[in-house]
Amino acid sequence: MKGKSLYWKIPLLLLLIVGTYFIARQRHQDTVNVMDDSGTTATGFVTDRGAIFGTAYTVTYNYGNTLKADIEAALQQVDAEFSMFNEKSTVSAINRGETPERSATFNEVYELAQQVTADTDGAFDITVAPLVNAWGFGFKNEQLPTPEQVDSLLQIRSQMDFSAIAKGYGCDVVARVLSSHGITNYMVEIGGEVVCHGHNPKGQPWNIGVSKPTEGAAPDGSDGLQGIITLSDAAMATSGNYRNFYYKGGRKYAHTIDPRTGYPVQHELLSATVLAPTCAMADAYATSFMVLGLDSAKLLLQRHPEMQAYLIYTDEADALAEWHSPSLQIKTP
Repeated sequence: MKGKSLYWKIPLLLLLIVGTYFIARQRHQDTVNVMDDSGTTATGFVTDRGAIFGTAYTVTYNYGNTLKADIEAALQQVDAEFSMFNEKSTVSAINRGETPERSATFNEVYELAQQVTADTDGAFDITVAPLVNAWGFGFKNEQLPTPEQVDSLLQIRSQMDFSAIAKGYGCDVVARVLSSHGITNYMVEIGGEVVCHGHNPKGQPWNIGVSKPTEGAAPDGSDGLQGIITLSDAAMATSGNYRNFYYKGGRKYAHTIDPRTGYPVQHELLSATVLAPTCAMADAYATSFMVLGLDSAKLLLQRHPEMQAYLIYTDEADALAEWHSPSLQIKTP
C-alpha cells in the first residue's frame, strides 16, 4: 500500500496472468498479479468486479450466487469513513475542523494506525498528506518546498489521510462479508491489496505475482515479474516508489515522504511486499518499510513473527536484488 503519494484516486493497472483478468490499480505505483492457470472460473465460483476508492476491485469466491450488493455496501461504508475525496466522509469532516461522531469502524482503523506509528518510530503517519502535497505528489505544486516550509509543516500537521491503510482494511471488510456467508475459498483484491483464503478455482492455493520494480515499467505489469508468492489464509500488500517520481534540477524525487524528516526518502529499497494476518496491517507496514529502508525493515520484522516480507532493492552494482523472510518461499516467474 499500496506501498502507497498514497491517494484514493491514483489509478494503476493490475495484470491477472494466463488468460485470467486485468485489474486497474495505482496507489503505491506497483503491480500485483493474481494468477490462475485455468483461464476460466470453475463451476461454483463467482467473480464480481467494480470500482471503489478511485480504483478497481475484484472478488472471486466459491458460492452459489453473487454477493455483489453486500460487497459494495460494505465498501461504501469504508468509503464513507475514510475517503478524502468524499466530502461527506468522517475524515473529510475532521479535516475541516468539525467533530463528527466516530464510529467503531473509524476507531478500529485509527487505533491500528497509531499502533503502527508507535511501532515504526513514526515511519508510518496518517498526517503526512500536507508534506506529500508540498513535494508535488497528490496535488501538484510547481515549486519545491523550502527547508523553512518543510519545518513548518512538520510542526503543524493536522490533516489525516488513511489511504495507506484503508484499502487494505476494505479487503478485510469484504473478507468478513464472505466469511459470514460460510465461504472459505476466496480472493479479494482492491487496488493491489489482496486477501486470500482457501483455494482458487483449480483447487490450488492462490498465486500472486510481484512486478519487477524497474523505472519506467509498464503499469500493467507486462514488463515481467520479479517473483511469485503462493498465498492462502493470509493478506498481502505491496508498496513501491519506482513509478511515481519526478526529476527536477537533475535530482530524482520519489513519492515516498519520510514523515519524520519531511523529505523524500533516499535509499535502495524499491518495493516492499508484506504478508500479515490482516490486509490493513500488511498495507500499513508495506508503506512503513518503504520509509524505513532495507536494513531497518529487516530489523523490525524480527519483532513480528506474524509477518513476512519480500523486499526488492538495488545492490552496490545498481542491479536488482531481493531479500525475503526465511519462512517465505518465492517462485521464479
